[in-house]
Amino acid sequence: MNTRTTSCDKTDSFAKYPRNFIGLIWSAIGMAAAMGLVLWLIGDDRPEFLLASFASSSIFLFVLTETEAAQPRALFGGHLGGALIGILCYQLFGDALWVFAVALGLSIALMMITRTIHPPGGFNALFMVQHHAGFFVLLKPVGLGVLALFLVTIVWSHMRPGKRYPMKWW
Repeated sequence: MNTRTTSCDKTDSFAKYPRNFIGLIWSAIGMAAAMGLVLWLIGDDRPEFLLASFASSSIFLFVLTETEAAQPRALFGGHLGGALIGILCYQLFGDALWVFAVALGLSIALMMITRTIHPPGGFNALFMVQHHAGFFVLLKPVGLGVLALFLVTIVWSHMRPGKRYPMKWW
């Protein structure tokens, strides 16, 4: 008898996420509301690539809500840590191609050490080097954008039956 599980097995980690129409619509509305607030708050400071990072985070927050990567520690730490590493790398070394690789490697290491692994936040390190970012970017658009995503997720989860966010604060 074969006891191996497959990716289609009911024990698959993604199988626990509802695939019903109401859940899909609810998640889509939450993501749209969160991104709308982010766009409104950061105004003209909305570089396209950073918006991709926020949009990717919304998938964790509104669909993969229960994962470790969606919790506040990882959300804030991943985005702000990755951005800080990228800014520091650019400020110290410029924007040579090798600096992108170093910034990404260091941001991943920081997330692992601090237990703040949030994959979209790793992209921030690359983005900061590419756009020659200064330290003020940590407040706006990064900090403000992440805070907006977080607040909408809390409100959204308390309106939706059966979902609560965050699962743990720290």
